[in-house]
Amino acid sequence: MPSHQLDHANLSRMVETGRINATHIVGQPGGWAIQVDVNHQEHVLIAQRSGNVRLFKKFETLVSYLLEMGIDHFEVDASAFDPGQMSTYQRPDRAQALKRAHEAAAYEAWFVEQVESSLKDSTQPMEEEEVERLFAARRSELKVKMR
Repeated sequence: MPSHQLDHANLSRMVETGRINATHIVGQPGGWAIQVDVNHQEHVLIAQRSGNVRLFKKFETLVSYLLEMGIDHFEVDASAFDPGQMSTYQRPDRAQALKRAHEAAAYEAWFVEQVESSLKDSTQPMEEEEVERLFAARRSELKVKMR
């Protein structure tokens, strides 16, 4: 495995500037990795967030990715590929994110409902002096209770 790593942004720049000499698709347990030769040094594509080697589960997805990048010639090494180790990848972090998104949407709906009901409230507003007197009385009652 190459010791040099690059992410999607760097790979895009290298393709645009024509610095890639060769591209290799390397089969690994669990998927397909991309290796590129730049100045006679092998670089492996890594995932931007995790920093791990980016593995493509489907060969077709990987080929589409390379074609979109502008790479249409590559070599394939399937010697270490093991289709028996292909498993469904679950991302618990995504489940948590979706749960938080649903909670946020529910809160947003509740908040909008509260604002709308407040705007529709026909109760007469109180003058500032009256509110100050009311809360001064409440504070006095609480001070008496605390003693």
